[in-house]
Amino acid sequence: MRVNTRSEFIVTRLIKAAGYSAILFIGLIFLFLLREGTPALFEIPVGDLVGVRWYPIEGFFGMLPLIGGSLLVTVGAALVAVPLGLLTAIYIAEVAPRSARELLKPAVEILAGLPSVMLGFLGIVALAPYLRRLLDLPTGLSAFTGSLLLGGIAIPSVVSVAEDALDAVPATYREAARALGATRWQIIWRVTLPAARSGVLTAIMLGIGRVIGETMTVMMVTGNAPVLPVGLVSLFRPTRTMTATIAAEMGEVATGSVHYHALFLIGILLFLISLVVNLLAARFAFRQRTRAERVLS
Repeated sequence: MRVNTRSEFIVTRLIKAAGYSAILFIGLIFLFLLREGTPALFEIPVGDLVGVRWYPIEGFFGMLPLIGGSLLVTVGAALVAVPLGLLTAIYIAEVAPRSARELLKPAVEILAGLPSVMLGFLGIVALAPYLRRLLDLPTGLSAFTGSLLLGGIAIPSVVSVAEDALDAVPATYREAARALGATRWQIIWRVTLPAARSGVLTAIMLGIGRVIGETMTVMMVTGNAPVLPVGLVSLFRPTRTMTATIAAEMGEVATGSVHYHALFLIGILLFLISLVVNLLAARFAFRQRTRAERVLS
């Protein structure tokens, strides 16, 4: 009995240490970003930081084109990933037979592990030329191409989390609705989905977080033109995201220069955006867990 108590004590302390170390590492990363990025606020006028031109060689550090490009690609990817991901999750959780479900769920999780650089390569070789011919565009390397590929990258994350949330809905909900004469689709849209709303929203947030932090795919297929998006037509033109800017320019910049600090300032913005998205996802997950505990109690 004493041995078991000692083992439980050690395992508990190890788990706590792992959890605290994760928080510590995130805090250290943020402090490093602050140390390297905040000098840009003193070296570059605020008016220049919110300018519409990013051309560091000539001293232009306007971040609006980069922020606009990230938002454009993220929104486009969300419009692709959310409907397809939710419909796929609904099919796996509510419609597909057990044999198909056991095959589809692992397949979706395998897709989540595909390297983004491979998808970017496929985008350059196959998708971009096809879209250029189909839509009669000057170039296939555009925000639209990046949105399609990023949507494909986010779909497995949305499907996996949303399917788990739908599967966690108590079977009594479905049985009660069926006893009242509801059809399968009425049960799905009016019972199961509302009951799993928090988990579905968590899946959407995690998918968006995956899109925001993606680097290689957008750097390879969006054309890397730091132009401020204006209107819907910008979706079919080259653009550049914040992540692609850091990846493309950090290897050539002089350490301690204004350009160097500006890139780290972009990193701070990305860190804060990702933190907000993940906090929202955690909040929705906590609400779902609390609601499930109330139902079970």
